[in-house]
Amino acid sequence: MPSTRNPGRYAGLWYLLVSIPAVFALVYVPGQVIVSGNATATANNIVASEMLYRVGIGVQLISQALFVFVALALYDLLKGVNKRQAWLMVTLIVISIPISFANELNAVAALLLARGSGFLSAIDKPQRDALAMLFVKVHTLGFDVAGVFWGLWLFPMGRLVYKSRFIPRVLGVWLAVGGVAYVIMSLTGLILPEYRGKLFTAFQPAFLSEVGLMLWLIVKGARPPAGQLA
Repeated sequence: MPSTRNPGRYAGLWYLLVSIPAVFALVYVPGQVIVSGNATATANNIVASEMLYRVGIGVQLISQALFVFVALALYDLLKGVNKRQAWLMVTLIVISIPISFANELNAVAALLLARGSGFLSAIDKPQRDALAMLFVKVHTLGFDVAGVFWGLWLFPMGRLVYKSRFIPRVLGVWLAVGGVAYVIMSLTGLILPEYRGKLFTAFQPAFLSEVGLMLWLIVKGARPPAGQLA
């Protein structure tokens, strides 16, 4: 349906389009490759599944770039509620994109070390495996840095949804709670990493706030009142 007729459904479809490959890159690929606490097994998995690993890097870059269109679609939907808050929403998510792009260099470094070709063959394999695991760890921490902004952008979006009156207010509250959860978990991962796993499990309902909004927009759609379309 054209965005001019139902901008909510248009934004929801963009959200879904970008989220599916993001889950593949952020969840599926690491689950197939990384063995926690075992550098040798992780490095061997990276080499054995090199194409999958490379595809994961490429998909992550593409999904992050495409998220600009998600932000712009949500801006078009919500700008009539409060244009300043809508711009803040877009700005915060756009800030996270170059962080995520730069972070993929850590994944590339891990791949190069795991393969150990060329000049890297001068380094003993156990040392290369340990260095590859180091870059895998840094790559994970890089998501925590970007995750701060993944949480912060949910605050203005939650406020806009809450005030919009054409999207259920409960979704706005849920998004704000999700923003708090993202920020807390990201900072915990950087400062107190031993507690990150427990928080991730506890915060699962909060992390589903974006899924809730996405499904509402796709199924029900959303049309701003005529006075908010300009």
